[in-house]
Amino acid sequence: QVQLRESGGDSVQVGGSLRLSCVHSPYTSSDYCMAWFRQAPGKMREEVASFDVSTFRWKVALSVKGRFTISKDNAKDTLYLHLISLKPEDTAMYYCAAARLVASECPNDYTYWGQGTQVTVSS
Repeated sequence: QVQLRESGGDSVQVGGSLRLSCVHSPYTSSDYCMAWFRQAPGKMREEVASFDVSTFRWKVALSVKGRFTISKDNAKDTLYLHLISLKPEDTAMYYCAAARLVASECPNDYTYWGQGTQVTVSS
């Protein structure tokens, strides 16, 4: 069982920046993928970034490319999402998720989820 706890969400103005954190329980192996998702009211959940713990490969969605980056500090068992140049459309609940790699790739479906942290961007 993997436990995840997000923090760092806040209310900011357009153009602001935030760093979201996701602390996870220690992994027994490195074959995990972690990701950040977001969901705004009335909208579908969107994967914004993923991180392969075994290879440190990462990627972000086109919708946030150039503004969001993902990183991980293994010593602190923490995954980060760095958000800059925030826009009102970035307003959403942001969730951290984890799952084992499938055929050495991050899966489409994630097994473990945190409770979320709210990001609100106002103009």
